[in-house]
Amino acid sequence: MRTGKVQYVFKDFPLERIHPQAFRAAEAAYCAGEQGKFWEMHAQLFTDQAALSAGDFQRLAEGLRLNLSRFQACLESGTYAVRIRRDLAEGNRLGISGTPTFLLGFTPSSGSVVRAVKIIRGAKGFSEFQQAIEELLAKP
Repeated sequence: MRTGKVQYVFKDFPLERIHPQAFRAAEAAYCAGEQGKFWEMHAQLFTDQAALSAGDFQRLAEGLRLNLSRFQACLESGTYAVRIRRDLAEGNRLGISGTPTFLLGFTPSSGSVVRAVKIIRGAKGFSEFQQAIEELLAKP
């Protein structure tokens, strides 16, 4: 059901100190997205975070039945690097230090976070999100 009350905005925050290929993995997800497979690639990348080499990206793209030459050209172009760096800068400005981090607050249509009312760090269950969202929506 779409009520217009909640909007999910996904931002990249590749932790390159921990995962040296994380930035490249984020680019791979966006390149797969050009062929309608962003979330599928994203899920595959998180399934095996130790397998994040160029060969792994190609193997995953092949498994998703992507046009490999188009995928590779996208990766080599660096098309999404600015977007990912912008997300990193925004996360740093907001005090994000790890993933996953969820900011609950108010956003304009651009998707930038204007005011974070609650921060949920780490993988949490549905009930914690439900309670936080209900509290936020109850505020005038």
